[in-house]
This record gives sequence, structure tokens and C-alpha cells, in this order.
Amino acid sequence: MDKILVLNFGGQYDQLIARRIRAQHVFAEIKPFDRITPEEIRAAGYRGVVFTGGPNSVYGDHALRCDPAILSVGVPILGICYGHQLLAFLTDGVIEPAASGSEYGKTALTVRENVLFRGVPQESVCWMSHTDAVTTVPSGFSVIAETPHCPCAAMANDARGLYGVQFHPEVTHTAFGEQMLRNFVLDVCGCKADWQMDDVAGQIIENCRRALDGKKVLLALSGGVDSSVAAVLLHKAVGDALTCVFVDHGLLREGEGDFVEQTFRKQFGIRLLRVRAEERFLQALRGVTEPEEKRKIIGKSFIRVFEEEADQLGHIDVLAQGTIYPDVIESGKGASATIKSHHNVGGLPKHMRFTQIVEPLRELFKDEVRAIGEKLGIPHALVWRQPFPGPGLGVRVIGEITKEKLDTLRKADAIFREELERTELPQAPHQYFAVLTDTRSVGVMGDARTYGYTVALRAVTTDDFMTAEWTRLPYDVLERASSRITNEVRGVSRVAYDVTSKPPATVEWE
Repeated sequence: MDKILVLNFGGQYDQLIARRIRAQHVFAEIKPFDRITPEEIRAAGYRGVVFTGGPNSVYGDHALRCDPAILSVGVPILGICYGHQLLAFLTDGVIEPAASGSEYGKTALTVRENVLFRGVPQESVCWMSHTDAVTTVPSGFSVIAETPHCPCAAMANDARGLYGVQFHPEVTHTAFGEQMLRNFVLDVCGCKADWQMDDVAGQIIENCRRALDGKKVLLALSGGVDSSVAAVLLHKAVGDALTCVFVDHGLLREGEGDFVEQTFRKQFGIRLLRVRAEERFLQALRGVTEPEEKRKIIGKSFIRVFEEEADQLGHIDVLAQGTIYPDVIESGKGASATIKSHHNVGGLPKHMRFTQIVEPLRELFKDEVRAIGEKLGIPHALVWRQPFPGPGLGVRVIGEITKEKLDTLRKADAIFREELERTELPQAPHQYFAVLTDTRSVGVMGDARTYGYTVALRAVTTDDFMTAEWTRLPYDVLERASSRITNEVRGVSRVAYDVTSKPPATVEWE
């Protein structure tokens, strides 16, 4: 099996690069920039290497730099953003603060003829995010792309198989980014497109079967796509040695608890314990308004509940979770910056009784998880169910969380989802939900003045949840949702629609 090495220099899109390569049916794996030697790269048989983006300046005191000998391993290398600058730095180019200042967002891109841009029009759009730029191209390299503010948007040394792009081909905002990566992986590196998701599911089951043989496993089941697929994978691997604990923390959507219980107990025959802990979570969250503190409290409360359930079940060896790649990235593992904490990322506290943690989906993106779910025979309605964060509505109620606010949000969210699901849209959003903001505004109903909450509606279109575009919903759909929410949900006087993409925002508000 051919494979590509992605060297991680601390950028936010490191895992996304690997995902885009896997989409070409070529396996990609990620290693920290300083954890693999040129000899190990040769021995592992990688067909190519990608240098990722990163938050540092290559000429700074804290610059992250790999062994320059990697450039002489004999396989093609593609540098992206920081990786582009590092490639220039290691080959005696000059990198300086960009003359036009920082360049962020969609930018017009002009490319020249090169194998990297085969099938890419001369003029297109790319996504830029940088403050430094290559101002002097290294000897042996030629400029193969430019933007209005970046004379060296891409460079190539075809003889050595070295390529650098200042923009991000891995994000959907770069119009032909997927084609560029495909050109590098298949044409430049000569990889065979023979890696399949069928192999991944079987490998995960077999790995879990070997690693968990003779051990009892406790899975944190939320009923979302990730934990649901993890549950079925683990059940196939260890059978009745798996117990799923579903914590009904009172932060769920309308009707969620009963749906989860019925699906896994009756349909899959999985051992499921439903813990009703609403009062406990609300008490722990009382007076808390800061998003990160909410997430940490909810995460710690989850762990405590699992410990207590494990005590009642007897000896449990392993705690399992439905952690996926984006959770790990956004929680700032490795050199990446923390965007938001995820309650299911971070390892085991020292006092926990579990001796091991297993995360069978940790290396997969959302769309890969769904693909595995389909292949496992999980019903389509569950596999394509709306994503739901681990902290639940706790991160969709802005400000202090109360039962009254949660009930208000549950009703508004149900109405919005109902209106979207009854409408045939040309392209349905991949995630949509309501947020109860902490803002109140004046309204009028009948002849009376009201002073109610503002509900924000959010809908995004994406294929990986690392980047997302806000969905252009028809006005009549938004009008119906707004009218119903303000008329049917007591305490709401205004409805707004979020038209921010990711980046710069995240999909969730908190």
C-alpha cells in the first residue's frame, strides 16, 4: 500500500491535509516534525512528504524546523503555507514579513504551467492565511503561481521534486485545491489509489479485538454519529464485554434520550445503561458563563458519572470514547493552538480507576466515520443524523445555563429542524441548529411590550467540519421558522440567522 507522510508543524489544518489525501484513496499518516528521521522515512517506504502549515515564523527564535536531510531522502515534498516558507528557508531562499502585510481569506490566484497545476485553470481562487512570504526564491526553483499581494504564491523545483504553495489547497475555499493535491499524490509521487474505507473498518475491529481481549469496556455513548459508530465497532470486536453508558445530562435535544435508548437496546442489542443526571449537571453549571469552563465542568462531570457507573458494574478495564480527528485538533493536541476544549479529549485523570482509554475513531474525519457506519449496516437515518456536540445544549445556551433556558432552546431548535426537514432543498445543510443567545431585545405582541431572548439560527454546508460555509437557506424557510419560534416559544422576541463561515468562526457558537 502506497502512503504519504504528513509532517506536522503545528497548523490547524494538519489533519485535513491527510483527509484530502485519503480522499484520493491513498493512505496518509501524520507525524510530528521532530519525531521521524530521514532514515525512518526511507525505511517506511513513504512515496511523498507534505510539510504542513504552522503558527511560527521560520526565521524566529521558536521556529519549528525539521532535519534538512529530509529534502534529500529522494521522495517528492510539498510545503504548504509555513511548510512552503520552511522549504524555501532550508534551500537558502529568503523569507520576510509580507510587504503588503497579512493576507487572509479568499484571494485571486494565477498559476503557470506545471504538473502541480495540471487540470487547474490559469485564474481561480485560493485561501490565504499568512504574515510572512518568500521574497527571494531559492536557486533551482521557479515561481509557478502568484496572487495580487504575493509574488511567490507557489514555487517548484521539478528536478528535485520539491514544491511549495503559500495558500491552503486542503481547504474547500481553494477552488481547485483537491485537484492540486491529487496531482501531487498521484502524478508527482506516483501513488496507486488503492486504499479503501472497507479495509479501515476491518482493521479497527481487528485491532480492538486484539487490544481488548479479555477486558471489560465502558463506552461513553451520546447517541451522536461518532459514539454510535464507535459502539457498533466495539460491539463487533468484544461483544457483551462492552457496556454503553448513556448520560442523560438534561442538555439533550427534544426527544433525544428516548430515541437513543430505543435504538441501541432494541435494534442493536447492545448493553446500555441510561443515567438520568440532569439535576447534577445543572447544579455543577450554576452561575457559570465562560464557554471553556462550561466544557470542562461538563467533561469532568461525565468522567465522574462513568466512574460511579463502573463502580456499580464491578471491575472495568477500559474507557472507550467516540473521539474523532477534529476533536483532537481543536483541543490543541501537539503544537496546534487550542480553539476549544472537547470533553472527550485529553487522556485519563490520575485518580480514575480505568487502566486504559480506547478511541477507535481518533484518526478519522466525520465523513469517514459516516462511511464506516454505512458499511457496518447502521441505518442511514442514524449515520446521517445531525451532529451534536458532547456538551450538548450546554454550548448552545450562551451565558448561564438554566432549565428554563434549556427548555426554551429545545422548543426553538425542534421548530427550526422541523421546518428544514419538511422542505426539499437543492442542497441540504450538513448541520443546523438553534442557539439561545444571552441577548434580550424589545418586542411587541398584540398591544403589549415584550423583552425576550434572541434566538440565532445556524446552518452550514461542509464535507469535513474543519471548514464550513454558511448555507444559503431560502427566505421563506427562514421566515416560517422565525414566525413559529416567536409565536410558539414563550420568552423569545427575535430571531437572527448566522451568516459566518468556518473559518473565521467555528460551527458551534461556544
